[in-house]
Amino acid sequence: MRIVLPEESVGIRDLLVFVDDSKDWLELLTLAGDLALRHGCRLTAAYAPHWSYDQLEERKSAEIGLASAADLAQLDRLVAASMDEDAETVRAELEGFGQRTGLPVCFRRLKDTASVTLPQEARCADLCILRHSLTKGADPTSYTLAEKLVFTTGGPVLSIPFNPPAGTLGRNIAVAWNSSRASARSLRDALPLIEAAEHVTVITINPDDYLTRPGVPPIERLLEHLKLHGAEAQLTYLDGVAASAIGETLQDKAREAGADLLVAGAFGQPRLWERLLGRATHDMLDQIKLPLLMSS
Repeated sequence: MRIVLPEESVGIRDLLVFVDDSKDWLELLTLAGDLALRHGCRLTAAYAPHWSYDQLEERKSAEIGLASAADLAQLDRLVAASMDEDAETVRAELEGFGQRTGLPVCFRRLKDTASVTLPQEARCADLCILRHSLTKGADPTSYTLAEKLVFTTGGPVLSIPFNPPAGTLGRNIAVAWNSSRASARSLRDALPLIEAAEHVTVITINPDDYLTRPGVPPIERLLEHLKLHGAEAQLTYLDGVAASAIGETLQDKAREAGADLLVAGAFGQPRLWERLLGRATHDMLDQIKLPLLMSS
């Protein structure tokens, strides 16, 4: 019996990209714009004004040097003006993209820090994209913004490393699969991207560890599922990989397959995410090599 699928499925309609103060924020906006173009969706850029490291150091030096209240106030005004200028630069670039492409765009200047406001903004979007910073602060148990978002938004988060290996996003997708709840959740969240991808690779590591468990279907069931979504996925098996090397191996194999995006489940303790990430999840985020889509 031939299966007839609807001509159009519910895909990405609202794409959110967080623009930080990094020097290559335009590259991030360009990647998000390319993805928005291919999905014909709205592109929203969220900008959170905040003090840069240099600005904070300057203010600290002024305070230690016992600068007058007037001098400190003047410094605060200069920083605020700099933030306004940066925000307008992002807004102008976004609006220019909308005019050139005809896609709807939206600029949001967040009123609070990104760690407070971005999770809420991401809950009203189909996908949140941000640059993955490795800065975690002085507390060694603290987490990056990307790590926090994975466990707090309730939806997919796409982390982009500095200097991503490809100039595209979502054209060639690799999927990490181990038949777990987390990998299934990430796969479902990524289906709109997978349906529009030109090539899909499924990577499974140490498959005997889970395929032999009671009730687990063969991997061909997943390939059949992806085929119904228009993806003729290639399969890569990897055996004998040490637990400590899974995160790095997944990314290396994804890059070998030419992937410009890796879909993986975020493993951890839902109630203790502040203190504990799954080893593979932590390793991939801590040593990110290519764009990484995760859900929890």
